[in-house]
Amino acid sequence: MKVGVIMGGVSSEREVSLMTGKEIVGRLDPSKYEVLPIDVAKREELIDRVRGIDFALLALHGAFGEDGTVQGVLETMGIPYSGSGVLSSSLCMDKNLTKRLLRAEGVITADWVYLDRSMFADGSWEAQVAGLAYPLFVKPNAGGSSIGVQRVDRQEALRAALAEAFRWDASVVVEFMVTGQEITCPILDGELLPVLGIRSNGAEWFDYEAKYSDGGAEERPITLPAEVESRVWEAALACYRLLQCRVYARVDMILQDGVPYVLEVNTLPGMTANSLLPRSAAAAGMSYGELLDRIIELSLAER
Repeated sequence: MKVGVIMGGVSSEREVSLMTGKEIVGRLDPSKYEVLPIDVAKREELIDRVRGIDFALLALHGAFGEDGTVQGVLETMGIPYSGSGVLSSSLCMDKNLTKRLLRAEGVITADWVYLDRSMFADGSWEAQVAGLAYPLFVKPNAGGSSIGVQRVDRQEALRAALAEAFRWDASVVVEFMVTGQEITCPILDGELLPVLGIRSNGAEWFDYEAKYSDGGAEERPITLPAEVESRVWEAALACYRLLQCRVYARVDMILQDGVPYVLEVNTLPGMTANSLLPRSAAAAGMSYGELLDRIIELSLAER
């Protein structure tokens, strides 16, 4: 079977995607697959580059990759691909829509304000954020890997943080800060893998450097009290089902006083050497190669 590992892309997460893609290429079993690395640097390249492959293993992150766009192209071409479909990918990429759906379903997520670029340009954003309690997090609405994300501790710094976030996206979420234990809940085939606790080494929060630098953070399986574990499992699986995720996903949370607050749902979790999904799979006794085999098997059945 000819497996095309699609990586790179055109988003702010291109470099992370290349790291993921190169790791995947090196871990796929050459006795099972004919592996074809496909670095997509321009949108118009995709159709020609994927012709003739039997399966697309997506190592993309961000816009044009994680947002349903590439999935739609592959569906049109009749090429099976890894992970969630068009609708789920699009919904989970949009933090504001994800949070609105979760809130409607009764899943706990931090309070937030949604702003678009026109509101920033005409100054109407100021009324939206008036009276907010600090600290806050400012995030590009459709970004990932913490690119463009800033913690804001005082009102005077908010405008600059918004300007930076709007460099990366046309809309932004301003989110109330939830303090506590950061955890991540990888899901494979609708079942939870070991939950990992995250502690950044030297950073105030789990930022880009903590995520992708060797030794930037400690990420280990965590033992939770039975009642808290039950809440975490219920929230993670509720997200997976509600947002129609398929094959695999990762739900990020913060535990505050034993209550899980969902931060976001990732339909194409990172797969670098330092990434959370492979670490969780390893804790479950599954090698990186076995994880890839399982993702391919499940995705082929799904498509």
